[in-house]
Amino acid sequence: MMRHLGAITAVVAGVLLLAGCMLLPGKFTSDLDLRKDGTFSFAYKGDIHLLALSKLAADKRGNDAGEEVFTPSPCFADPSGDERECSKNEIADQKATWEEEQASAKVSAAEKKKSEEAMMKSMLGGLDPSDPRAAQEFAERLRRQHGWKSVIDKGDGRFEVDYAITGRLDHDFTFPMIEKFPIATPFVTLIRRSDGSVRLEAPAFTSGATSSPFMAMAASAGSAGDKASTNGMPTLDGVLTLMTDGEILANNTDDGPAAAPNGRKLVWKVNARTAAPPTALVRIVP
Repeated sequence: MMRHLGAITAVVAGVLLLAGCMLLPGKFTSDLDLRKDGTFSFAYKGDIHLLALSKLAADKRGNDAGEEVFTPSPCFADPSGDERECSKNEIADQKATWEEEQASAKVSAAEKKKSEEAMMKSMLGGLDPSDPRAAQEFAERLRRQHGWKSVIDKGDGRFEVDYAITGRLDHDFTFPMIEKFPIATPFVTLIRRSDGSVRLEAPAFTSGATSSPFMAMAASAGSAGDKASTNGMPTLDGVLTLMTDGEILANNTDDGPAAAPNGRKLVWKVNARTAAPPTALVRIVP
């Protein structure tokens, strides 16, 4: 029972690791302009990585150990316990038991693979990562949405994108939001507060994006039989800039606010060593 439960946990964890919740940034520049009149503009230019379409995911889906060869176990004399040569009947019995276990393991592996593929496809909004056209379909899905000016498939789950949007911040904002996809780790969120302030957070712009609860569960479940770690993960390397004429109430930049032609600006340089996600609190309404 515990063995079966562990297999199910590994399937779920593997899917969580590689499916829609693992949309991550790579190299990028991102600019946010936030005005006191409530208008804003946001841009992201660079790479996004959908791990379900990467080589890391393909390796997980196709990680077969190959055909195993039967090797007889040693036999022991009774009652001395000394090792002795096995009889033909004993070897035949061992082989029959081994073959039954192998047949059962193959059935379990096939069921696990089928369950994992169905779950992953469901989490990807119907996108089948094993389909060669999956990357093209994902790119086309983004292009249909407002704001995605350019989406180029660069292979291995990496997409070079140019996104830009303007509007009035009378609602919360999250990037990216993708049609039919579950909520991924947000790259950038803007949360309106009732006191007229706006909280900026960028959860994915940190090394911690790969150590979320989902990732921790996946790593724990796969640690015994899957030695893949962060190898093959995207390289985080980018700059997030906030420009505003509002009042900067709090921020976690290294240098703090700097003067700019239209107000003040905050700059975060993020990479694999960035421990805390960029955050700021800006009052835009008196």
